[in-house]
Amino acid sequence: MDLKEKIRVIENFPKTGISFKDVTTLAQDGEAFKYTIDAFVEYLKDKNIDVVVGPEARGFLFGAPVASGLGVGFVPIRKKGKLPADTIQVEYELEYGSDVLEIHKDAIKPGQRVAIVDDLLATGGTIAAVVKLVELVGGQVASMDFVIELTELNGRGKLGSYDILSLVKYEI
Repeated sequence: MDLKEKIRVIENFPKTGISFKDVTTLAQDGEAFKYTIDAFVEYLKDKNIDVVVGPEARGFLFGAPVASGLGVGFVPIRKKGKLPADTIQVEYELEYGSDVLEIHKDAIKPGQRVAIVDDLLATGGTIAAVVKLVELVGGQVASMDFVIELTELNGRGKLGSYDILSLVKYEI
């Protein structure tokens, strides 16, 4: 299946010059959504994954069903102030400023093998923060898995030697 056909592209959103890749149209198509989740599960099934992590918010959309397909738990990474128990947080840089992500301190047991699942790999900044959180609580990042990769932004190059899968690649 050509997933690019299922992803809506919106030019000049959220600002002029940006070509936004909208995965909500992929998720609305039951066959395409199942295909996407199944592709992740097939890729991860022999990697001894103990837990799947998904960053807010589209990482929830794809990460939770991947965790279910693998028969493992799902851990959300949230923006500051959204998780109710004790957390560890990491500040990271955005294009215009910074933000903070958090994980529950007890969400991942030391040594657990983690798959990070999200919709998009762009510059790598958000995912680098997620990796840091996973490693701070003792997890081992076994794979990073994305629906879309924007290759020209070289996020993959900024993430080092981690195992990375992207189902669809765009040159922006």
